[in-house]
Amino acid sequence: MAIAQEHRWPCAQCGAALRFAPGQTVLTCENCGHEQTIGEAPEDVRVKALGELDLRRGLQDDLPGTATTEVRSTSCPSCGAVIEFQGASHATECPFCASPVVVDTGAHRVIKPQALIPFALAEGQARDQLTTWLGRLWFAPSRLLEYTRKNRAMTGIYVPYWTFDAATRSRYRGQRGEHYYETRTVTVTVNGKREQRQEQVRKTRWYPASGHVARNFDDVVVIASTSLPPALANGLEPWNLAALTAYSPDYLAGFQAESYTVPLRDGHQGARIKMDQVIHMDVRRDIGGDEQQVDSISTDYAQETFKHVLLPVWMAAYKYNGKSYRFLVNGQTGEVQGERPYSAWKIAFAVVLVIVLIAGAVYLTDPEALGLSHPDWLSGS
Repeated sequence: MAIAQEHRWPCAQCGAALRFAPGQTVLTCENCGHEQTIGEAPEDVRVKALGELDLRRGLQDDLPGTATTEVRSTSCPSCGAVIEFQGASHATECPFCASPVVVDTGAHRVIKPQALIPFALAEGQARDQLTTWLGRLWFAPSRLLEYTRKNRAMTGIYVPYWTFDAATRSRYRGQRGEHYYETRTVTVTVNGKREQRQEQVRKTRWYPASGHVARNFDDVVVIASTSLPPALANGLEPWNLAALTAYSPDYLAGFQAESYTVPLRDGHQGARIKMDQVIHMDVRRDIGGDEQQVDSISTDYAQETFKHVLLPVWMAAYKYNGKSYRFLVNGQTGEVQGERPYSAWKIAFAVVLVIVLIAGAVYLTDPEALGLSHPDWLSGS
């Protein structure tokens, strides 16, 4: 197998490693402050890079050689994340669980990312967002806030995603329900006496319904990583995909990137589920009425394409009582998601405090309920 291409970003002035500056289009040297502008690709190259790949060929593993590349990567022994290595790096810490990982000796051929959203938030900004979020958590261990206040490093990582496009046309059969009201006489008991009253009762007439709906889907996003719990990853949405730019390794300078662990076929199935949910809502609207019953939907998919994109996430992994907890900050919008530990001591203290407050309130209002005498100062004696 061929050796994967290594990318290095030496400073032109001092030779130290350059790093991509979030929110800008430059590489900066933390050693001497030198800046180097990221060269913008020609328009035809950008259009081609952001273009879609044919889904059928992708599923058949029949993509052109220009759509694939080889990367150095390794699987985290703890959580299974596949971390790509840039430059001369051979060891790092897994951003998903804080376990040490070392690159293996081989390279792996993968579908290359066509586009990415560059980091817009710097590490300090992401830490501020995380600190604010942690400060709102009830019963969080005090060491958790100290973790961010001590400026512990966060890891910037580009997380892999699939996006899918499709033109759909769906045939459906179902029923449309229309409400109407009937008046009926009922007997009720009022003050011990039985009375008759009239009330309106809602009923529904059902009519058969069938028809067609069509929708063009553009960039249905599906995470291509199994390292993040779906609830956390979905909580980072929405992404502004209008900010996608043609992939350039320069944007990865100083950052990590994860290789996709969700195969294209599985990602496509996830996208179909999202599309089907939208189509189901379209069908209900098309049926109309007050209620709808959808009996069947048959959808034809055409012009199906896909992209492999990288999206920016700041991560922190915190270990508490032997367990790792992950915190994520959307590197574009600042949205925070995370797993949180609970402090048993804080919970116990809160429970005791509530008991004391309740007992104090009872004592002041009804001391006999606690088997105590009424305090003299309350009686005025």
